[in-house]
Amino acid sequence: MKKSTLLAILIIGIVTMFTAAAIQAGTAVQDVIKMENKAYAKHKKGIVEFSHKKHMEDYAKANPELYPNGCGECHHNDKNEPLKDLKIGDDVQNCIECHKIASVKPKGKDAPKLSKKEAVKEYHAEAIHANCKGCHKAFNEKSGKKTAPTSCTKCHPKNK
Repeated sequence: MKKSTLLAILIIGIVTMFTAAAIQAGTAVQDVIKMENKAYAKHKKGIVEFSHKKHMEDYAKANPELYPNGCGECHHNDKNEPLKDLKIGDDVQNCIECHKIASVKPKGKDAPKLSKKEAVKEYHAEAIHANCKGCHKAFNEKSGKKTAPTSCTKCHPKNK
């Protein structure tokens, strides 16, 4: 075999290897996801550090009867229907892409009159809280335990 042919095969192999690694790295899911967003520059509570791996492996896979929708327990479409066919590494939108207003809904007499459903649709923090707290409450109810946190201080660490 000619040296130029061997060199071409070697170069193609190296490019393929780096391309595959880049694709894998681009779709990898971090074990711990800091639920931080540039929209929360003035966030007063500590930022939640969400363990994707723990939720998927320790909770969902270990308790499929409590989590029948798999990834769809958290990830949903614009009609709030679970995305049941997701796999780890699939590209998903960040919640802020649809729930565009970064804060919780305003309170007080001048606040917009929104139903809970409307607030969840518009306000990012309302959507996150409804999703997480709703799941935690359902888990506690179904499991008969109170192990999933439902209060602010259990999920939001104290700011340093």
